[in-house]
Parts: sequence; structure tokens; C-alpha cells
Amino acid sequence: MKKELLATVGLLLASVATPALAQEEAGPITVSGSVAFVTDYRFRGVSQTNEKAAIQGGITVSHETGLYAGVWGSNLAGWGQFGGSNMELDLIAGYKLPVGDAVTVDVGATWYMYPGGSNETDFIEPYVKVSGTFGPAALTAGVAYAPAQEALGNWSAHPQSRIGDKEDNLYLWGDVSGGIPSTPVTVKAHLGYSDGNPGLGPNGTSIAPTGTYFDWMLGADLALGKVTLGVAYVDTSIKRAERLALPGFSNTLDGSSISSGRIVGSISASF
Repeated sequence: MKKELLATVGLLLASVATPALAQEEAGPITVSGSVAFVTDYRFRGVSQTNEKAAIQGGITVSHETGLYAGVWGSNLAGWGQFGGSNMELDLIAGYKLPVGDAVTVDVGATWYMYPGGSNETDFIEPYVKVSGTFGPAALTAGVAYAPAQEALGNWSAHPQSRIGDKEDNLYLWGDVSGGIPSTPVTVKAHLGYSDGNPGLGPNGTSIAPTGTYFDWMLGADLALGKVTLGVAYVDTSIKRAERLALPGFSNTLDGSSISSGRIVGSISASF
């Protein structure tokens, strides 16, 4: 599956190997991208950067048929997670299908890679998203299911843990956003639910570190042309007792939890 996804990404990127990287149409192909600075990289409510800042960016190649592929990257904490990797690199491929005038169905998969980390770190996660605009609101609902893999396994912090274990992971989420009339401000909200293994994987990490939990976000964006300033409050339902039961699940500098509530700022630019 990983080889097939990588091949799809390679074919699409090769088909647009031109100097132009602006969001302009070149026949049936469109290339778009973005770069961002965030004060904390939160993945499903949990900090991936030890509550420190991150530089992130991505590029997507889309075909008029609805097929697309892209790559996205971010720096990580650099303190031993993900098999020692200091970087996350995601390969993404999928297909978008318009349904009527207001709804789009998006089916694809993300291959999460951690260059420089151990071999048991990478995993793949297929997803389905349904999005649409209804009046002033933009709504998205999605489900992502990662089949059983070693990177998601229960290798520690649980009585049933064992080396080489493979587990799956389910993530459900919903997003809503809407612009405030006569202003460049958009308000947004997110709610997610994770259901995975109750312990940590082979490298002291997990995308569902307590088995099941909710994450949520409330925020606002200010659009200034192609530059967007954002602020959001991010939190999870992971309790203090659950955090203390997981070794390494805290900020290595001050001992604070990397899953507790935090205000996150961002500045991003699209091209």
C-alpha cells in the first residue's frame, strides 16, 4: 500500500515538473501550497513539538478529474519521539467527487513518515471526508481509519503490551467555520474522537495515547490577502491521572502535559 501511494504521488508530481509553483492552471493541472508558523504543533489535541513552535509547509497537485496528491511537513520536538526523528513528512493522495452544487466527497490516504526515525514509526491512514457550504457556514465531517500496524501497536505502559504488537486506530471529526459579515474574520470550531491502543507505540508515542479521548478547538482567523493570522484554543479530554500513567507524555522542560489546554497562534501564507 505504501509503495502504491508513493507511486501515485510521484506520477502526479512528475507530471507538473515545471518552474511555476503559483496556484495557476496549466491545462488540467493545478498546483497550490502554503507555509505556516505555529506556536505549537498540535495533532489531534496533543503537542508534537514539546509545546514549542513549528515551521510547516505543503504543496498539492490537483487534476481536473478530482485526483490529487501532495506532501506536507513539519519539524517535531526533537527529544526522542518517533524513533528519534525531528521531522514529520506526510504523503497524501486522494480523489474529490462533487455531489450536487454544495457537497464534496473526498476519499484518500495519508502516509505519515518520520525521516531519521526507526523503521516502526511510519504508518498509513485512509480517510473519507464530506464537506459542503450551507448558508454562511462551511461544514466538514470525516472518518480516518488506520489498519493494524506496528507504529500504532501497544508496546508499553499497559499490562497487555508486547514488542511487535499491531493495533488499529479510528478517528472521527467534524469542523465548522463561518465568516463574520463585512469583516475579514472567520470563526471556526473542531471536535474529534480517537479510538486506538491504550498504551504507547514502539517509540514512546501514540496517536491515541489513552485509548479513547476527545479533542476540540475554538478559534478565529484574520485574512489579510494571501496571509492569514490565526488564534485558537486547543484541548483534550485526557485526564491528569491518564497523563501521569504514560511515561514521557509530558513537556521535558517543565513537566507540563502536552495534551492539556493551550492557546495556539499561527501565521500562514498560501500560493
